[in-house]
Amino acid sequence: MNIFKTVLLMAMLTGLMVAIGSAVDESSGAIIMLVIAIAMNFASYWFSDSIILKSYDAREVSETDAPQLYRIVTTLAQNANLPMPRVYVIDTAVPNAFATGRNPDHAAVAVTTGLMNALDYNELSGVLGHELAHVKHRDILIGTIAASMAGVISLVADIVKWGAIFGTRSNSERGGAAGFLVTVIVAPIAAMLIQMAVSRSREYDADKTGGEICGNPMYLANALEKIEYYSKTHPPMPQAGTATAHMFIINPLENSKKTLKNLFSTHPDTDDRIAHLREQARDMHLLA
Repeated sequence: MNIFKTVLLMAMLTGLMVAIGSAVDESSGAIIMLVIAIAMNFASYWFSDSIILKSYDAREVSETDAPQLYRIVTTLAQNANLPMPRVYVIDTAVPNAFATGRNPDHAAVAVTTGLMNALDYNELSGVLGHELAHVKHRDILIGTIAASMAGVISLVADIVKWGAIFGTRSNSERGGAAGFLVTVIVAPIAAMLIQMAVSRSREYDADKTGGEICGNPMYLANALEKIEYYSKTHPPMPQAGTATAHMFIINPLENSKKTLKNLFSTHPDTDDRIAHLREQARDMHLLA
């Protein structure tokens, strides 16, 4: 099922890129966008982990540097039958975490110093179990590619829009009014909704598997409750960006404002995630 989701998402987003290219230039636009999609998939596969870790100034730690953190990851990796990932720490007071890497053999988990200070041993195990679940499900690569492709579609839409405003292109010469509307309005929204929906569904899957890996879903539920409280009472993570927000256990750019959050968020509602974890704990006879 995970492979099917990956193939379906890639096909839909690649199709959108080809369609937007064709709308911009019927003769060569589709081919250009297809080449860009292939190039982006290749670059994301090989380089996304190092780029992301560097962008957050994450530093790799050993068992000597962070003994408790390293031991938790070691134990959970064994529970999940995964190779030991590299372990990183990000120096920020905002509690959060993410996993990255193109496959389980080249994976890394990163936690903030704020997370280590805010959570107890069990809660930290729950968060890291969730991140290792993403590694196990191979969610990281497809999430990175989806965000990159959606970003390119939005960028092309902006270029076409401003080109029309300043008179550097003619709608009739580049696909007509219908092609212009598809390029500027329909395609970016469709790309974003696909990316967000898949991201939310994978968070539910990672919560469930993470609860199994750490041994008690309530560890993760309690951790999410604390992280959510912090997000409502403190500013968002200052160095976070929209291109990587989907990777974190809770979106680092969101706070207590709701509005259209559920539809356009990379993550499900935290209260709903906690409810699912409580139900899972009851099914495991860990909660009355």
